[in-house]
Amino acid sequence: MSAVLPALGPIFLIILLGALLKRGLMPHLGLANGFWDAAERLTYFVLFPAMLLTRTATASIGELQVVPMAAALTAPILLMIGGLLVMRERIPIDTPGFTSILQGTIRPNIYVALAAAGGLYGAAGNTLVAIAIGVVVPFVNVLCVVLLTRLIGVADPGWRTLAKALASNPIILSVCAGLALNALGLGLPPVIGPTLDIIGRAALPLGLLCVGAGLHFGALKAGRTGIVLASVLKLLGLPLLASLACLSFGVEGVTAQVTILFSAAPAAASSYILARQLGGDHQLMAGILTVQVIAAAATLPLIVTTLL
Repeated sequence: MSAVLPALGPIFLIILLGALLKRGLMPHLGLANGFWDAAERLTYFVLFPAMLLTRTATASIGELQVVPMAAALTAPILLMIGGLLVMRERIPIDTPGFTSILQGTIRPNIYVALAAAGGLYGAAGNTLVAIAIGVVVPFVNVLCVVLLTRLIGVADPGWRTLAKALASNPIILSVCAGLALNALGLGLPPVIGPTLDIIGRAALPLGLLCVGAGLHFGALKAGRTGIVLASVLKLLGLPLLASLACLSFGVEGVTAQVTILFSAAPAAASSYILARQLGGDHQLMAGILTVQVIAAAATLPLIVTTLL
């Protein structure tokens, strides 16, 4: 625990700072209300892709257990979805709310996951999370769109639209580009590489500030049952399943530790956007996201000290 708190504590202090900036300090700093939307877009489209590209292009991937790790990441997600669908009739919540629980159970917050893995495991943690992002992000994006459209009954966007959305996702593109450069042995050019590295260093602090700014404390009244259920399943249930999956697929060492840590991260803020677009309960989704980020300050150290 003495090593865990120094590694994870700064993450949640930065998130807290983001919440304070959004709710009280911005007028004193001369920041406009539109600052956070611009900051989120800058992080998502420029800073974070630059960071992921540099990490994957220059990493030593040959010795990593990539395929078993991918299986250990995706199998618990499928098990969690299957369990929720089986138990759906026993959960006292409507269909839009149920889809928000689904999203809140399987979608990872990549900013928190990368910051935690980097703080605990350094460059190896960053590389493994970048690979996990390349596996899990497209996987859960497709699953969530299909599940929401089928359960809620809105128009199915079709596979072409899904493929186009994935092919234009800057996070996925940056990981794929980095892995391609790595596989070809090209790495990064002398000038472009250091430039991208400098740009990427701003991704995590700004991304974590945006996580804090995105907390919606007023949404905590949206539905206690759904918030508690999604939070327990995501922060405790999914990493436990990931731990069992690592044993089943022979994933060991730092790879297993990062796999479990990635599964233990709170849900992604993009879940709120998809809930609004496809008819989910976005107020409940906001409440789930808020509680999970707050609760993760306690559950992440617990997972690290008990399962890793």
